[in-house]
Amino acid sequence: MREILTNKWFKFIVVALIYSLWVIWMESYWWFIGLPVIFDMYVTKKVHWAFWKKKNPPDGKQTKVVEWVDAIIFAVIAATFIRMFFIEAYTIPTSSMEKSMLVGDFLFVSKTAYGPKLPNTPLSFPFVHHTMPLSTTRKSYVEWIQNPYKRMAGFGDVELNDVVVFNFPHGDTVAMNMPTQDYYQLIRSYGRDRIWSDQRTFGKIISRPVDKRENYIKRCVGTPGDVLELKDGELYVNGSPQEDFPGVQYDYIITTNGTPINKRTLEKIGISRADQQVFSGSQYLYPLTDEYVTELEKLNNVTSIKRVNMPAGNWDQNIFPHDSNYQWNVDNFGPLTVPKKGETVNLNMETLPLYERIIDLYEDHELEVKDSTIYVDGVATDNYTFDMDYYWMMGDNRHNSADSRYWGFVPEDHVVGKAVFIWLSLDKEKGLPNNIRWNRLFNVVH
Repeated sequence: MREILTNKWFKFIVVALIYSLWVIWMESYWWFIGLPVIFDMYVTKKVHWAFWKKKNPPDGKQTKVVEWVDAIIFAVIAATFIRMFFIEAYTIPTSSMEKSMLVGDFLFVSKTAYGPKLPNTPLSFPFVHHTMPLSTTRKSYVEWIQNPYKRMAGFGDVELNDVVVFNFPHGDTVAMNMPTQDYYQLIRSYGRDRIWSDQRTFGKIISRPVDKRENYIKRCVGTPGDVLELKDGELYVNGSPQEDFPGVQYDYIITTNGTPINKRTLEKIGISRADQQVFSGSQYLYPLTDEYVTELEKLNNVTSIKRVNMPAGNWDQNIFPHDSNYQWNVDNFGPLTVPKKGETVNLNMETLPLYERIIDLYEDHELEVKDSTIYVDGVATDNYTFDMDYYWMMGDNRHNSADSRYWGFVPEDHVVGKAVFIWLSLDKEKGLPNNIRWNRLFNVVH
């Protein structure tokens, strides 16, 4: 058996078979040119591929330095391969998914759930996303090569209520002094001229390819073809209420008899210090799940608990599609149909705000409007057929989540993977070892 395992032909056949299966999975068959390289590495050995090693040293051993270099190179290649095609670690940085996901949760995200995306920008520094270590502005990638969107076969499609990691759709443009801010929201707030002229405040304005935009995590509440509507904060999908999740929370105004609510009591219930806001003398504003509402109702000094709701007709201009024909807000929104690949919609001056970003940026067509006539790629048209599927993503912390209500649809080419399980969870409000949330370790994400 040992002779078989160490035989050069056996090694070549095993490695070549694994490599061929990977090429077939990618559906990029020109990669088969790598088979002669594998053949030479294991059989003929004419080329010294491991140039950092001495070829056939006299005593058969390499120096310790060379062994370390060899191990590091192997580790980087293996880890990069796993991260790109199978599974990637991700951290929850904000409270937008509480209480389903908590700030300080460390997740593994499956790339194979929906099929891994081949990198749009393959030339980049390993193990970082878009910015070099120890820098806030220096790009970690070069755009000499830009590949078109291609997704390998996966175990399934994005399904309703999946927790999904995706590239931020509005992350195509970034003000470097405010990299976490939505550039288009900054434009609406300050005006384009000021954003571009005041570099001291906003920094240099840069663009990013799809795979180098910020990673976001939300729940998919609308799949292609679904009709969504928010009525007084309640989400309806195709006319039916969304499935209830224990972690979903809304902002509530809690009124007391004048006696303050004990902070330790709140922490015992599960309300973090960051969520404990005083609204007025005897009123408090807390994001609460149904369970937390029940617990607060038991307190003797609480006289009322009322969920925050922005009435229909109160237009919030920050809400998609940012147009007066759609006077929606965070609690009352729609109805709106999620675009589906191959479906055709009417295109006119009223519907254009819903689809102009899809046509112009996501699907890369030339869009112009002249005298109320819409031109796509120079041709006047009154309809449009979608090239991709789209999704609607929302945070479970409904009043504290920058999600599709603010920036619209998520294209399929922005989808990264599915959140699978939590491998570590740390409470930033506590010190070691009390900050470890032991009850969340290795929990499956629902």
